[in-house]
Amino acid sequence: MNSNWTAAQVINSNGQAPVLLICEHASSFVPDEFELGLSADAQASHAAWDIGALDVAALLSDALDAPLVAGGVSRLIYDCNRPLTAPDCVPARSEVFDIPGNTGLSELEKQSRFDRVHTPFHDAVDKQRAQTTPQLVVTIHSFTPIYNGKKRDVELGYLYHSDPSAAQALLAQEQTTGTYRAALNEPYAATDGVTYSLEKHGEACGLPAVMIEIRNDLIDTDQKAQAMAQHLTGSLTAAFPTLFQEADE
Repeated sequence: MNSNWTAAQVINSNGQAPVLLICEHASSFVPDEFELGLSADAQASHAAWDIGALDVAALLSDALDAPLVAGGVSRLIYDCNRPLTAPDCVPARSEVFDIPGNTGLSELEKQSRFDRVHTPFHDAVDKQRAQTTPQLVVTIHSFTPIYNGKKRDVELGYLYHSDPSAAQALLAQEQTTGTYRAALNEPYAATDGVTYSLEKHGEACGLPAVMIEIRNDLIDTDQKAQAMAQHLTGSLTAAFPTLFQEADE
């Protein structure tokens, strides 16, 4: 039995960079007590986690010396980037996979998942933010190259909730280097309900915030994740003067 599990793991909690990194969908781990009825293919797929996201986030944490709060269980238990009111906070179907153990859950069962996963995860983020007083919040995600049969050409997306400053600063860096096909608010946007953590821990706290969405075929090996982390370290570092000047004004 894997009864000892945690909703959040904190990496480099004493990091000195004025940046707080968050990776909500870092893990595909499903504790035994949650009988989801997943196939092996489903648990290894993007439905269960953001492939490569934790690798990149951990490398960024090391390169920038920034604290990182990462999810400890699969988003199929509870999606920490969703409020309890979101219909997909505990999905019964994700992409092409049915999640039998999430079908027909009562409101009390959903509340229990929220209390056991969402609450301690976001409490950990709050604690880390209070401890390090960052000037920028960055969440790291990945997305599939093909969605509903359609190929996605964008390779990097910079998303924002309502304040575009951080996303625009990073997109400007991408356009300068020309290394990856990057875009603002792609392949998702706030209207898709994906900026919950970003708003909660960034904009609602008066901090610039950005979600970095990375196409997962660019980070699905250690070598590719290292290359992407090195690239993003350069982009973030180059954007810092602009962002932190705005934060101080």
